[in-house]
Amino acid sequence: MEVWASMGPQAPDYDKWGKTLTSTFKDKMFPESDDQSGLVYLLVKEKDKWAEKIYLESQYYFEGRHAEKVSESYAEQREPYLKKAGNGRYSWRRPFITHFTGCQPCSGKHNQMYAGESCWNSMQKALNFADNQVLRNFGFVHPDLLDSSTVTPLPLITLPKG
Repeated sequence: MEVWASMGPQAPDYDKWGKTLTSTFKDKMFPESDDQSGLVYLLVKEKDKWAEKIYLESQYYFEGRHAEKVSESYAEQREPYLKKAGNGRYSWRRPFITHFTGCQPCSGKHNQMYAGESCWNSMQKALNFADNQVLRNFGFVHPDLLDSSTVTPLPLITLPKG
């Protein structure tokens, strides 16, 4: 973790790592160091040292790109199917991690394939969706995933007797 973290923005060698990763991976779009490129670099350049210490999960669908995972149609369709959703790549269940590769909210240099506003809205939806997972335990919910400030009580449900 220390070696990988030394490539991050808080580290003194951040700019050096950006140049190293960009020169190593010719198709890297942004000059800054990032966690994904850093991990791949360690696996490619120092395989003998790190390969046995890094586990790459491949049996569970942990991640998905924001544009495919945070959408109105997904939100409308998810609830009825969650009980039968499963955890596979093509299931309706939201993955454990939704990544926003190319959004670059800090630098503002987002991938031109999608608008910066689309990235921002998708991040807000993903965060409020996650927030709802906690809020529901306390009887509340964000009714609109694009509105972080509004929280309403869940309706009371009367269970059948017996």
